[in-house]
Amino acid sequence: MALLVENLERPNVPKLIEKTGWPRRTIQDVLKALPGIGIELMFVQDGRRHNDGYYQLSDWGPFDSQWVMEREKDIASSLGFRA
Repeated sequence: MALLVENLERPNVPKLIEKTGWPRRTIQDVLKALPGIGIELMFVQDGRRHNDGYYQLSDWGPFDSQWVMEREKDIASSLGFRA
């Protein structure tokens, strides 16, 4: 999920659903769980309504972002979506 947030332009829940094919609740649960493993996200408000906006990755935490990026296709394939 962090990889998608990092790579998609203005990633929000509908875009993440479209990219993964996962249910909304699963996407929301994964986004909520990322800080628990050290990945920091922030929600950038887009101004119009309370939930309008997108996610931005601010810190990969203990994960090596270069390692993840190099294995993007393998990770996406194992999770059931295309990179």
